[in-house]
Amino acid sequence: MAESTAPRRIGFILTPDYALMSLATAVEPLRAANHLAERALYETLFFSARGGFAPSTCGGGFESRPLAEAGAGLDLVFLVAGGNPMLFEDPAVIRRLRWLRARGIPLGGISGGSAILARAGLMAGRRFTVHWRHIDVLADFSAELMIERALYVIDRDRYSCAGGVAALDMMCALIAQEHGAPFARAVSDWFIHPRVRTANEPQRAGPGERFDLRHPVLEAAVGLMTSHLADPLSPAQLATLTGVSQRQLQRLFGAHLGQSITAFYRDLRLDKADELLMQSALPVIEIAASTGFASAAHFSRCYARRFGLPPRARRGAAQGGGRPA
Repeated sequence: MAESTAPRRIGFILTPDYALMSLATAVEPLRAANHLAERALYETLFFSARGGFAPSTCGGGFESRPLAEAGAGLDLVFLVAGGNPMLFEDPAVIRRLRWLRARGIPLGGISGGSAILARAGLMAGRRFTVHWRHIDVLADFSAELMIERALYVIDRDRYSCAGGVAALDMMCALIAQEHGAPFARAVSDWFIHPRVRTANEPQRAGPGERFDLRHPVLEAAVGLMTSHLADPLSPAQLATLTGVSQRQLQRLFGAHLGQSITAFYRDLRLDKADELLMQSALPVIEIAASTGFASAAHFSRCYARRFGLPPRARRGAAQGGGRPA
């Protein structure tokens, strides 16, 4: 294991909507590394816009230092964010991040933190990832962003992970770089996490697992649906592409999913529309078009039946609420 004269100082800037899970799975591997090494390999420091107690979305949190104390003595700084990072506005946080970048301090984003870094121009020319809920919205923000659907990405002086338990895998990768893979595996084992996942493993289960599909034809059909939300396939096209008759496909949907092909497909599109509605400022008419609805009026009616409120009303009710990641 590599020797060092002083612990690496890792800073975490906490935004108001950060999720405790995402932060804990980043911080705890560093604590465990210190414990297993029987010396201080890492020092963790927490910062927030005003300092003091920084609550997470679940109420628990950390005492933090004022943002101005996030200085040049840090070796790496992560921005931790949940909620809707596309609506995050705090000029002081952005100024401090740019100040750190100008001094050559590596930056990282956890969950929605990567999206905030990208919006601030701090991920330019770097590969990175973000929580799956934000990927499509962020890609629409700028086609030049190098977003990957990965658990985590380490690209030179930029670190990013999707949030949740992916931070544990990213931190084990960081520890492996600095202290060797066997030591990183010992850290992972400490958390009953016997296999450190590789960076390019998926963030989400595939359609078959997500919907508990027990039939290969259904799995193929739902896979086609999820890849054709903006340009929906007809039941006849789905049947042809899955190699069965339309009647047989309809029977499979009814028997296994309790819905018709059309109803299940519509719900998939509405769920995607809800994701876009909550995670972006896109106009309702654009969201309708991007999820395969011919008109905003038809979309609004279908949406209200599924979610209990029209799109604009539901978006308004959710403003400021945030969603953890």
